Amino acid sequence: MAASPVFGHVGTAQPGDLFASRLELSLRGQHRPRRAGVGATAALGAESIVLAEQYEDDAYHDDHFWYAGSGGRDPKTGRQVTDQAPNDYRNQGLMRSERTGQPVRVFRRIAPGGDRQFRYEGLWQVVAHTYGPGKSGFQVFRFKLKPWQ
Repeated sequence: MAASPVFGHVGTAQPGDLFASRLELSLRGQHRPRRAGVGATAALGAESIVLAEQYEDDAYHDDHFWYAGSGGRDPKTGRQVTDQAPNDYRNQGLMRSERTGQPVRVFRRIAPGGDRQFRYEGLWQVVAHTYGPGKSGFQVFRFKLKPWQ
């Protein structure tokens, strides 16, 4: 596993590549956290995210998506139960990436329980964010990502 964040492609991975598990993503340095959806540091930015398509404030479109920030979720249900904290390092990392324009690797969960569960979606860029009431009424960050150019 890499000692510091890598922004951009890692190794020979290309969009469309499939990975068996979060453990494989972590061991190959693609998405270092084994559980968290955001691989980031507040100081350097977000290097990768995993789209699990299980959070009510995420929204997917043909040319962009909105990714709900980190924190405030019940660990068992995934439902938002409190406000997200602005000082969460993962949210700060995504905001830092918005300021710097650096690419973020995106992985999508495609087949829960299947042989290959995650697909590499390529490099994306955080282009905007909001902080306001989500669908459950709690304050949440939402980050807009578009394909990196």
